[in-house]
This record gives sequence, structure tokens and C-alpha cells, in this order.
Amino acid sequence: MLKVLPIQSKLHQEELCLKCDVTFNADLLAYEALVEEEPVGICQFKLTDRGGILYDLAQVADRTEDNPACSNFEAMFVMGRGTLNFIDLCGVHYATYQGENPNESLLRAIGFTKNENGIFEINLEGFFTEHCGNHKK
Repeated sequence: MLKVLPIQSKLHQEELCLKCDVTFNADLLAYEALVEEEPVGICQFKLTDRGGILYDLAQVADRTEDNPACSNFEAMFVMGRGTLNFIDLCGVHYATYQGENPNESLLRAIGFTKNENGIFEINLEGFFTEHCGNHKK
């Protein structure tokens, strides 16, 4: 079963950042994706007066035969959309992805588009209340 949950403990957030090979930032909020109760990814983000900023949307780096769930596009997609929904519900209707080494196909699937400055952005106005097809490019 797939679960996306907010990370309540900074210690747990730091441990998952290590597993996902991303820099832990205690000032950021975070969600984790779990498949069959095993962590498969993390999304670190924050809310600002200019919009939401996603810094990491990363999978667990340990992709072994014992842990095949680590390569789970669907889990990362749901976690990304869940993060954007939270940002939207907080009254922030614009977000960017500013992480290193973006997975462009994942970001585009979630709904981001790359602007003329090369920054992935998304307008969340009506994104979760209207038909999502209106936002495809």
C-alpha cells in the first residue's frame, strides 16, 4: 500500500534525507512516501510570501533487489501532488521547484512547466478544484 505522510520528527527527516542522498534542512517541511511501510522518497519544501518552494523530490538511493519499491514513479508522483495540494490548501497558489538535478519527466507529470528562465513552476489556482486537463501544456 502507498502512503504519503508529513514527517513529524526532524530526526526522522534527517535520516530519510541521508537515505535519499539529499541535504537535510531543519527549516523545511517534509513529506515521505512509503510503499508497504518502507520509505521510498522524501519531499522537502517551504511556504513563502512569493509561493511554495520544493527543494527535494527524491527517491531512496538504496535500490537493491531487497528493496525494489525504491524505484517507484507513482509514489513520487503522489507525494509531489500531495505536497502541492497542501501548499494550495494553505492559500498559496503558486509553486516552484528549486532542487538540484530535477527529474524533468516527474516534474512535468506532476504539472510543473519550465519557464523562460529554466525554472519549473506551477500555478495552483484551481488546479485541485477544476479539471486538471486545463493545466496541461
